[in-house]
Amino acid sequence: MSNDVAERLFTSIEAGDYDTVAAMWADDVLVWHSGDAEDNDRVRALKVIRWFMRRTTTRRYEILDRQAFDGGFVQQHILHADGTSGESIALRVCIVIKVGADDKITRIDEYFDPADMAPLMT
Repeated sequence: MSNDVAERLFTSIEAGDYDTVAAMWADDVLVWHSGDAEDNDRVRALKVIRWFMRRTTTRRYEILDRQAFDGGFVQQHILHADGTSGESIALRVCIVIKVGADDKITRIDEYFDPADMAPLMT
């Protein structure tokens, strides 16, 4: 189950399919990223996803490892993305995602070096 959720989530982000990503998140999902002072609610976290999809022209996940656990999965990957102004990133990430019984994502904790996002912030 968790592997299906992972595949659908990352494939949707690669394709820029915002609607599918949004539909996969529980109404009360909480999302934390490295550098955040506190958890983000669904509205704020989806704004970040929408910004990322609009700011990049291509996105590709290089999966290094994925391990399922009861109620979710942890994944290590390198997110390769090309920005709309020709810049690119290769962001090394460890992400922990919790999934409810209904296959909706209930929590995301994403660990990466925020400085690696700098090329997209210009």
